[in-house]
Amino acid sequence: MKKTILSAKGLCKSFAHNGGQVHIISDADIELYEGDFTVIMGASGSGKSTMMYALSGMDRATSGEVMYNGSNITAMKERELSRLRCTEFGFVFQQIHLVSNLSIYENITVPAYHAKKYSVSQVREYADKLLEKMNISHIRTHLPSQCSGGEQQRCAIARALINRPVLLFADEPTGALNRKNTTEVLDLLTECNRDGQSILMVTHDMRASLRATRILYIEDGKITGELALPPYSAENEKSRETQVGAWLTSLEW
Repeated sequence: MKKTILSAKGLCKSFAHNGGQVHIISDADIELYEGDFTVIMGASGSGKSTMMYALSGMDRATSGEVMYNGSNITAMKERELSRLRCTEFGFVFQQIHLVSNLSIYENITVPAYHAKKYSVSQVREYADKLLEKMNISHIRTHLPSQCSGGEQQRCAIARALINRPVLLFADEPTGALNRKNTTEVLDLLTECNRDGQSILMVTHDMRASLRATRILYIEDGKITGELALPPYSAENEKSRETQVGAWLTSLEW
């Protein structure tokens, strides 16, 4: 039986608009499991990114609760949330958000020095491993502006992994990349998952969703479908694409 690492009950998120309330997430229940590569899919405006932000503590839910390691994230104070996001979670975004005046190596290591989970020597050793794994050792001293979009996103993934997060959140991580760089980033995320990293990724791209071991479909702020898949391999991609395509069609995607 899989271990639940994060769960939400009755999760709601709404915004005031023109004297009324716009409901983005509506009474959602969700569980994330250790070792899964979970993907949340849905049309633009369906609430998938809002769901990720509420689950990760990046944004406050209007009501409901999110439980992580016995603690209610929705009840935490900002300092507690900041510490949780820094030490237990990792984040990769479509907009890469590297610090422009820091080198690739410095961008990766800064979160680790801030978190103070590991010694300086441990941080340096793991940063070197991540640079090699992401195939960016050769640009460790470069500034982000001197690197391609794919290289910058690989740096962002390394930065997200430097504190050895329990859960990696990825919001459209390939949305701004070309096809070649998209494949490279998806390959890296798949490899991280094979190594045991739990991942929650939001995407509207079916090609990216094929890397999942579990897909959740969201429509109008509610989870309306779920599909379990075996681990991804290049050999099963075509059959996987057919299966996922048929499933999405049944949901009127």
